[in-house]
Amino acid sequence: MSAQQEKDKYRIAVIAGDGIGPEVIEEARHMTEAAASLEGVSIEWMDYPFGAAYYLEKNEILPESALAEMGKADALLLGAIGSPQVKPGILERGILLKLRFVFDQYINLRPAKSLPNVPTPVPLGGKTMDSVVIRENTEDLYMGLGGIYGGGCENSFETSLDLERGGYSLRGKLSLSVSPDMPFAVQAALNTRHGVERITRYACRTAIGRGERDKERITIVTKSNAAPALYGFFEDTARSVIEEKYPSLKCEAVNVDALCYHLVRDPLAYGVLLCPNLFGDIVSDLQAGLAGGMGTAAGANIGDGLSMFEPVHGSAPDIAGTGHANPIAAILSGALLLRHLGLKKSADAVEKAVNKYLESSPKNELPFEFGGGFSCREVGGAILKRI
Repeated sequence: MSAQQEKDKYRIAVIAGDGIGPEVIEEARHMTEAAASLEGVSIEWMDYPFGAAYYLEKNEILPESALAEMGKADALLLGAIGSPQVKPGILERGILLKLRFVFDQYINLRPAKSLPNVPTPVPLGGKTMDSVVIRENTEDLYMGLGGIYGGGCENSFETSLDLERGGYSLRGKLSLSVSPDMPFAVQAALNTRHGVERITRYACRTAIGRGERDKERITIVTKSNAAPALYGFFEDTARSVIEEKYPSLKCEAVNVDALCYHLVRDPLAYGVLLCPNLFGDIVSDLQAGLAGGMGTAAGANIGDGLSMFEPVHGSAPDIAGTGHANPIAAILSGALLLRHLGLKKSADAVEKAVNKYLESSPKNELPFEFGGGFSCREVGGAILKRI
């Protein structure tokens, strides 16, 4: 899915967002610029103010004019979205999910790799954890299909289903009633052949690219025993793609609850994990914790148009402005962005600089998250020196 380097200047849209977002994104920008210059490439930043402060001041979340402008960028770098001042879900759905859906970013890529001198909750026996969650990013329970019935309205609930996705439109109505009358909530999930096939193809190409590291193996994360229609369909469709198009790959399906159990006992047990949207969201956070924490967890939302890169950790408002934020996840997200643009040398330089910093720094010069005393800016500066 990586673009090929064809020019010496790229335009990168930036939403620094809320909480620690602006702090970590500032360091990621320095790193991305410096690394790109190694290949004679410059970066033009397109800054956008969207997030909690903008919403509270303007009563607007993400205007259509901005979406159209962002669509002309080469990539988007996102800091974090969310604030205690705004009801949960408003900004997340209005910015993060909207960007994913409007630009059909159907791949959510979350590598989980342990880093030097970063403590892990489960001993790795001197080995390196190196796995990746490949999550379908536009379907499943995240489609926004459903609602809440408060009771007393002729004992019935009806809502329209009307949305667009990359490759298809969905139209219809969901009508339910309950007896005796009582409030209830309903959330509908959908997996399509189109959606499952394209994420499976990407996962297979990733597994083949990793080669001997995984012995070209892919694991489908499922729950087909409890939800045979939704996740049985996902599993069967993924298997058919693998068997027909990638017969050299070893394929296994593991129920998500069993997978979580085995991951905690042996974080090295799996490599490429192909997940439906909901399970991918949960499993990728578990993998991040096992690899050393959210402070090193990079993420990418990739499509055939504008792709978006973001640290996984969220806005962490409790430490915003204290200097305690760890910028490494944002910096590594910048490396994913560079790799997507075809700037492999630049991406490698960022990742090597992070490793060199963690390997060679005394404990007091590590981020607060790892028991050190370096601020967000000092960590960024120390890594920048090593590019």
